Amino acid sequence: YRPEIDGLRALAVLPVILFHAGFEWFSGGFVGVDVFFVISGYLITTIIISEMAEDKFSIVNFYERRARRILPALFFVMAACLPFAWLWLSPNDLKDFGQSLVAVTTFTSNILFWFESGYFDTAAELKPLLHTWSLMVEEQYYILFPIFLMFTWRLGVKWILVLLSIVFFISLSLAVWGTQYATHPKIISGSFFLLPTRGWELLIGVFAAFYLKFNTHFESHNINQMLSLVGLGMISYSIITFDKTTPFPSLYTLIPTIGTGLLILCAVPKTLIYNLLSQKYIVGMGLISYSAYLWHQPLLAFARHKIIGDIPELYLIILCIIAFLMAWFSWRYIEKPFRNRKNFSRSFIIRFSIICIFLFSLIGTSTHFSNGFINRLSDGEQNTLQSMNRSSEENCEYELIRCLENIDKKNNKSLLLIGDSNAYHFSVGLSDLADELSYDYVQLTLGGCMPLAKFYRLDRSNQFNDRCISYNNTLLKNINDLSDKIDVVIVSSAWLIYFYGKNPLRGVGDLANVGYEFQLSLDGVNEIPSEQKRETFSIYLNDMFSLLSEKSNNVIIVGPLPPAIINPQRNSVIPTVVKVTSNKYFNSTTSFNTLLNEKIANFDFAYIDIASELCNSKFCKVSHEGMFFYSDDSHLSDFGQSMIMTPLLRQELNNLNTNELERIN
Repeated sequence: YRPEIDGLRALAVLPVILFHAGFEWFSGGFVGVDVFFVISGYLITTIIISEMAEDKFSIVNFYERRARRILPALFFVMAACLPFAWLWLSPNDLKDFGQSLVAVTTFTSNILFWFESGYFDTAAELKPLLHTWSLMVEEQYYILFPIFLMFTWRLGVKWILVLLSIVFFISLSLAVWGTQYATHPKIISGSFFLLPTRGWELLIGVFAAFYLKFNTHFESHNINQMLSLVGLGMISYSIITFDKTTPFPSLYTLIPTIGTGLLILCAVPKTLIYNLLSQKYIVGMGLISYSAYLWHQPLLAFARHKIIGDIPELYLIILCIIAFLMAWFSWRYIEKPFRNRKNFSRSFIIRFSIICIFLFSLIGTSTHFSNGFINRLSDGEQNTLQSMNRSSEENCEYELIRCLENIDKKNNKSLLLIGDSNAYHFSVGLSDLADELSYDYVQLTLGGCMPLAKFYRLDRSNQFNDRCISYNNTLLKNINDLSDKIDVVIVSSAWLIYFYGKNPLRGVGDLANVGYEFQLSLDGVNEIPSEQKRETFSIYLNDMFSLLSEKSNNVIIVGPLPPAIINPQRNSVIPTVVKVTSNKYFNSTTSFNTLLNEKIANFDFAYIDIASELCNSKFCKVSHEGMFFYSDDSHLSDFGQSMIMTPLLRQELNNLNTNELERIN
């Protein structure tokens, strides 16, 4: 037993919890998971090779120990989540939760979350079982690694290490390619969630275990002292300086993982780091670290579902404290008893595990096929939730050249939609409207990417910006050859967020911190100072509008969508009447609206002002008779699209057609 390893667990779990709570000082706290990976690789390998060296290894015993260690506390936390999920989650969220129940019990939740969203996406923080992805990576490793050693042990340690080194470099190469060079979101997300790109981190612990099995710690006290301090410094540096824009896993991940390896190898008795990590209270936190990790995400996720707007820091601190209190309880009364063979036999553990897996799978499957037990809601609540659905529409994001080529092949006049997700959110209605008015419809939207711009978002990764800039460059290059085929261009974007760097209403009165913060840059490094934003955007709009005026006689600019007070996807009960004070919106957005109106007047473009449609002299409406106009806090729902945008677009397109006929006559 090495108490400093439990201290290292404490060093891993605390930053993860504080990162998920949203404390900015721990922007890289997610590296605590990587520390856990190295520790797991070290401890499991130490157990296996020690038993194999003595010819005592039993894979049945190994899996039994893993089941005792992992499953009881995990099942306990999952069971505790059930009533809160039933009471507080909307049907869509409850359906997703049911899917995660099944995925956890089949050790595949990392694969499920890979398909659903990215780890740093806003939606991810609302998933109560998101954190189980890392447990599944470890479980998959536990399944494969002992089998690998059983088949290769006869080859000798040298060849085992050669094979593992090959796997290490392949895994690390895949991780670097997936996070820094791949452009498809699923590849990028898969690099984060999946074992093939995480395995190399576990192998750092494996190599440490092999070294210490057949060698002693470094004999020089000074070397151990220095390298253990360096190891702690590497982990601390990662926690403080990394953030969600850091490509992960990648070469950057070598910093905390090698740092962890150095602590395992060099934090020996009499070193400063050993004395620190083996302190009683730090070791105690390490002992309950697994349960603390299990509890923190459900507590934070359910709180974010229940509380409208951002959670106050005091509440977040209280939730973190509760996580550790619950961790102590489950460690004392669940983990410890189940790990003791005198309390529970192997046959009991097997029966218990099978029954729990069956029950949670049954509950999860029922939740999925009942659409989150939507019938538990009243008819009015069901109608409200259905109004927030957003239909999908085929896009050209990954087949841009093909879509541009198709414009050239079409005989009818084309209607081109460009912009980000604030253009996409009315694309379905626009597609139907185009058919109705005999246009060939082409949608060229890319979420989070300003239309025809060369701005970088410093809050996003390099590969996101590369994809965005490349997309816009390709569109700009090819659209020059297609101007005779484009009859109408419609442009929409999250103008306000890009212009102000955040939702301009964030923190204003009853608007409870709605929205997100972006940092824009022209060179990919330096953020545009707020005092220069007006001038920068004036140049950007002028250049974009000049280009559009050359390509089409008919350009429609869609103005900003006022943000909603709440994100309906984060609240299980949606108010039937929600209103935003209109003067707060207009007063907060005067500078951008003045600039946009000035540019539109200069180019004589058509303009659709959504705010004027939603807002009267007192309020901006976000719902009507229990039906919500928004799918979240900044995008239209199907209902909002049909009730607000489609009529406005139909009117404007009819006006353009009338003007065109008058011009011809």
